[in-house]
Amino acid sequence: MRKDTDIIFHRFGNGSIEILPIADVHYGCIEHNEAGWAKLCKDVLAKENVYLILAGDLISNGTKNSLTNVYEETCRPRTQKAYMTEALMPLKDRILCMVSGNHEFRNKDVDNDLSYDIACRLAIEDYYRPNAAFMAVQLGEDPRSSKWARETYKFMITHGTGGGIYSGATINRNERTALQICEGIDCFIAGHTHKGMVSRPSKLVFDMNRRTVYQKECLVVSCVSWMEYGGYAMRKMLLPASHSNPQRLILKDSVKHNKKIEVVW
Repeated sequence: MRKDTDIIFHRFGNGSIEILPIADVHYGCIEHNEAGWAKLCKDVLAKENVYLILAGDLISNGTKNSLTNVYEETCRPRTQKAYMTEALMPLKDRILCMVSGNHEFRNKDVDNDLSYDIACRLAIEDYYRPNAAFMAVQLGEDPRSSKWARETYKFMITHGTGGGIYSGATINRNERTALQICEGIDCFIAGHTHKGMVSRPSKLVFDMNRRTVYQKECLVVSCVSWMEYGGYAMRKMLLPASHSNPQRLILKDSVKHNKKIEVVW
């Protein structure tokens, strides 16, 4: 298994690509939107230049010591893992990176990480990271060089943590991470809270090489879930959130220092 800080590199030619951040599918949970998830997998396969970032909690994987009620699961954990592997197998060449969620990472209970098992079955373990992934996407051929693309988009992806009834807690936590924990990223992606959101916080950069101070923007994405409202969320009086409609991040090859990730949602 690779270290979290081992950067994942991808390189594409001229044009644009579309990336869908996916988290909190929770297959095996009674509230899982199976029809919506199946449609998403079919739609991705039908289009070119569409790729996935998998940010954890793809399966429910309840245990006796977890908050998840194992008696309300629609199938046992081994069946959940087999189903998700089968669902993702046709899409394995579209997966740019994968991190584990708290529902798969049951090391304290059973010393097992089902996300890693799925990644190994898909033969994408080099794109898997247990806690957070750092990914560079190079896009567009540079006519002056055969080695580097014209621009590099830098991502940090983690499953996320924390809760809170209102959206503000999620926005604050994710923006703090994006602006303070890792310098230089263009996009931060997290799930866990089931609250789909997009924000674009900025910070000032003191650049001696360019002899200027400029404003650098970071796209912060909180992934939607694939869960109908009910069950745990209803018992805890959490607010219903949008689901089964992931953000679409469009990356284009661009002039240096003039890149921007377009979001369609």
